[in-house]
Amino acid sequence: MEMPGKRRPHEIFTGLFLLVHPIPVAIHVVAVTFFVLLAAWPVLAWPEILLLIGAHTAMQVAIAIHNDYCDRATDTLGKKKKPIPLGLITPREALYGSICCMALMLLLLLPLSRLAGLISLLYLALALGYNLGLKATPLSGVVFALAIPLIPLYAFVGVEHFTSFLGWFTPVAALLGIAINLANSLPDLEEDRASNLHTLAVVLGRKASYLVCTLCVLLSVLLIGFVSLVQLVPTQNQIVLPLLFVICTGTVAAYFYFRDRQEKALSQRYFYSIVCASLLLAIGWIIGVLR
Repeated sequence: MEMPGKRRPHEIFTGLFLLVHPIPVAIHVVAVTFFVLLAAWPVLAWPEILLLIGAHTAMQVAIAIHNDYCDRATDTLGKKKKPIPLGLITPREALYGSICCMALMLLLLLPLSRLAGLISLLYLALALGYNLGLKATPLSGVVFALAIPLIPLYAFVGVEHFTSFLGWFTPVAALLGIAINLANSLPDLEEDRASNLHTLAVVLGRKASYLVCTLCVLLSVLLIGFVSLVQLVPTQNQIVLPLLFVICTGTVAAYFYFRDRQEKALSQRYFYSIVCASLLLAIGWIIGVLR
């Protein structure tokens, strides 16, 4: 790890920008924004909506910074272009930054319902557990399976829109959480294996990870299709069924295109494709139910 000397302002700004993991955090912010707006529609109470989005954003930034703080030693060996190994940000600054973001999250949660606050704190606890060691074990998939359903639940509870639909949405989101976890681990699979980490993707191997990831998305599609067709949840099938066909076709095509490729950049694109497919699937189903 490089010891920071006198850092220039632009170096500190660059370090902060990289430290917050801007793309993954932006994906989470977009997701929670969509869920909150869909849950609140058509009565949009903007102060409440902005507090919900702001609290979740602060939490995601805190988690991202805390992740780099926890990984600072291993990043020095295998990921030297991260801000802490580069000396752009000190470990102490990262730790304090994470704590400050958590404090901001708690402050923004105060005016909201207690249940929304508890859901957010549960998500934070799972994420911190992931950062502190669970990410290096097969339990990483379990953490994602538990955490991902909490995002739409937080949105709906936050605007006090209670619906039985969430009971069916939870297993779908859990399957998508496992898929996202595996896809997220694929770009760093070789580095994790070399560091003797036993993530779920390392245990399964690259080809099996692609297969399990694909199966999780397809099982989500099948579950949504079954629930929609038999009307266990009243659904506008003219919206949902074409979407399911597109997601199913795209997921299978992505599997055959990416499964034999090991380039890190391509694995990163696969991750983003799974995230986009998961968001489209979740948001499309919600629109079909709430319309």
